[in-house]
Amino acid sequence: MSRSRPSTLSTEKEAEARSLALRLREMADEELLEMARLLVGKPEHEIFGDTEFELRDIVLKIGAKALEEHLRQKKTATTDRASTVPPVNRPPSCKAIDANR
Repeated sequence: MSRSRPSTLSTEKEAEARSLALRLREMADEELLEMARLLVGKPEHEIFGDTEFELRDIVLKIGAKALEEHLRQKKTATTDRASTVPPVNRPPSCKAIDANR
């Protein structure tokens, strides 16, 4: 049972969402197979209980991959201007502390 919300995204954002969804499907392929193996490998009376927690762990892996992929794309697609902070050429000098103080 799939619940789908009506899209309120701009055309550009909708295209971005569809592109991300495509990459996520490919990235989640191994976890989906892991879920399927888990379900078909359990007797019917073991489907609930511990199996539910195992499934949740797999789904959380998919969610983590989704966040990583989304953020990875954002880092490479930034349109912000470069930082105006000058780079550090060398570490700051440190002075030895007099142990006799």
